[in-house]
Amino acid sequence: MKRYVAACSFGKDSMATVILAKKYKEPLDEVVYCEVMFDEETSGEVPEHRDFVYRIAIPRLKRAGIPVHIVRGEKTFVGQFQHRISGEGRSAGKMWSWPLCGKCYVQRDLKVRPMDAWKRKHWQGDEIIQYVGIADDEMDRLARMDSYQYPTVSLLEKYGVTEDMAMDLCRKHGLLSPIYEFAPRNGCFFCPNAKERELRHLYDHHPDLWGRLLELQALPEKATELFTRELRFDEIDAAFRMDDAQLDLLSEKETIPYDYERICQNALRP
Repeated sequence: MKRYVAACSFGKDSMATVILAKKYKEPLDEVVYCEVMFDEETSGEVPEHRDFVYRIAIPRLKRAGIPVHIVRGEKTFVGQFQHRISGEGRSAGKMWSWPLCGKCYVQRDLKVRPMDAWKRKHWQGDEIIQYVGIADDEMDRLARMDSYQYPTVSLLEKYGVTEDMAMDLCRKHGLLSPIYEFAPRNGCFFCPNAKERELRHLYDHHPDLWGRLLELQALPEKATELFTRELRFDEIDAAFRMDDAQLDLLSEKETIPYDYERICQNALRP
């Protein structure tokens, strides 16, 4: 059986792909969304994007008659962060710690492998045509489509929709994630590739999640202490605190409701 499937992160490009499929009556049998989990109960999505996905996007697609399948792996970021390295090398016995830029175990273990397992279970024996959210002006990504496992189609390329046009299309239909108000793309809130503005947003608006990342940074026996290529997470936290300290002392800005010493003490408890 031939099935047309859209892999959807609910970012602007994949969301625009679904909109185009409906607009031009392209065949679309289902949407598949792979959600990375921070721990067993907490999504790895930035909270604003998570709320958009579950409160707006998925209900809208279901009302339009499009089945949406949510895929989650058995592993979580916290579990992988604390995974002990086997073998006899320099890092043997230490925690994996933060994912390395360019060698992201989150992408491998929490996205690709769960999706591959889901495909083997649900798509076995079917002829799959997969829609991907690659814009008409992303030439390098379009050139790599031939290497994908399944025959792949970019409706954005087919209808000449660039990245900027995809954003406008989503905005027009009330399906643009609020994440684009402070980030250039949607990604996990613990991503080491996040821009300073994204990290500052997490620091300012989600101190609970920020505190969880500080707790991970305080854990001992990590293979790497670096969150980015150059900085530890607590160094980023210190920089933001210094920025705040330079603000007008009469400012009514609310303080972050945690202290780093307590976080370190909690992290070191058995």
